[in-house]
Amino acid sequence: MSKNWLLWSSLAAVLTLVSCAEDPFAPAARKPEKFSVAEGRSSLSGIKERSPSPLTEEEIELAKIAWKYFENNTQDSGLCNAVQQYPSTTMWDTASYMGGMTAAYELGIIDKKEFNLRMTKLLGALNKLEFFQNELPNKVYHAKDMIKVNYGNEAGEIGYSALDLGRMLIWLKIIKERYPIHAAAIDNFVLRWNFSNMVNENGTLYGASTSSGELRYLQEGRLGYEEYAAKGFQLWGFDTARASKMEPYSVILLHGIEVPYDSRDPRELTAHNYVVTESYVLDAMELGWDRADDRSSPHNVHTDAEMADFARRIFAVQAARHRETGILTARTEHQLDQDPYFVYDTIYSDGYPWNTITDSGEHVPKFAAVALKGAFGIWAVWDMPYSQTLFDSISHLHDQEKGFYEGLFENGAGFIDTFTANNNGIVLESFLYKAKGKLLQFGQTAAPSLWDKTIEECPSVNQELGQCLRKTGGK
Repeated sequence: MSKNWLLWSSLAAVLTLVSCAEDPFAPAARKPEKFSVAEGRSSLSGIKERSPSPLTEEEIELAKIAWKYFENNTQDSGLCNAVQQYPSTTMWDTASYMGGMTAAYELGIIDKKEFNLRMTKLLGALNKLEFFQNELPNKVYHAKDMIKVNYGNEAGEIGYSALDLGRMLIWLKIIKERYPIHAAAIDNFVLRWNFSNMVNENGTLYGASTSSGELRYLQEGRLGYEEYAAKGFQLWGFDTARASKMEPYSVILLHGIEVPYDSRDPRELTAHNYVVTESYVLDAMELGWDRADDRSSPHNVHTDAEMADFARRIFAVQAARHRETGILTARTEHQLDQDPYFVYDTIYSDGYPWNTITDSGEHVPKFAAVALKGAFGIWAVWDMPYSQTLFDSISHLHDQEKGFYEGLFENGAGFIDTFTANNNGIVLESFLYKAKGKLLQFGQTAAPSLWDKTIEECPSVNQELGQCLRKTGGK
């Protein structure tokens, strides 16, 4: 396995860190007050979301195959390889392991004893990790030795990703609410974090990077991922006002659908404005397209209505492309089994529809693929004929002993012969969501947790809150 696999595996790479020397939140060139679809063009009104229903025997068997990845790749340390048989991982991939583990337990693939042993070991490992600059979890860790590493899996520290950590916070909250027995270990881990440089007073998310040879804190996130990750910070008491705003965005008309995209100019800010599936289906499955403070809305009633609307458009345009061209479509970033090892497979990016690019912006259309995590996510979230078409077309793409392949090339060149934690974790999440609906369920924690008691003693202003939490609860 090439060392290059992890270069953009971390979701820090989904939206490259950008400088905030100039305000990146300038007004969008075009932002309609309300989306409209011209008469005679595709309508969104008939898009139906899936209601929870028991899995079929076939679906249970497929979930068991996805779990094989984690059986094969969990290290004695408690951490899990992000890619098959390569001992390196990120916080994003670790959250996908937590999601996969939760699904495996609740779908009856593993028993309560194994789940609790695995979760206890994982949380124990997280509590032992050394942090980047003693602030926050490093972007990458050696999965076996638990040391901070660079992208070559060699000892060193390279920064942290606010997007990765936002997803981790979502899954830590899900586990804490569903299984209070693990709440103390989770709180102890998060109380070690120093949030001061990651969420500023305006609620903007920042990552840290040493790629230029010096430490820089840079704004992180673009439309879709930025708002999704922000909800993780909100769940733990932080104000993410800036990061949670959908602005600035504009729309591009594709196949009769007005598709939203981040209108910050990649030429000025050196960050691509990828439109992909993953963040929208994760927001649906984990959070129900709800605001982070919503504790009661029923299934299919969404308090984050704008995010839900954007997600429907992401589904609709891919279904329309298939209907009009015959090309099976489930676009999101994915790994490859050859150089360049990772691509952003987009609905729209940098001024071009259906653009497949590397991190440097090189156009590589031959690597366009149906990403399995995207396809399974679409199938789980929307109860539509196209969702079933995707499922029927890709659900056989697995190795019985290794899990699900990464994807299927659009050009007919076959499947992507690699296996990852993020892909198989999201596949398992999809099955659990199909069976039980929204994964974050509040109300099972019997008493105020260590985090709750600590945060009550701290001011509400983001940076002061971060400093207080570290001083009060950190180690």
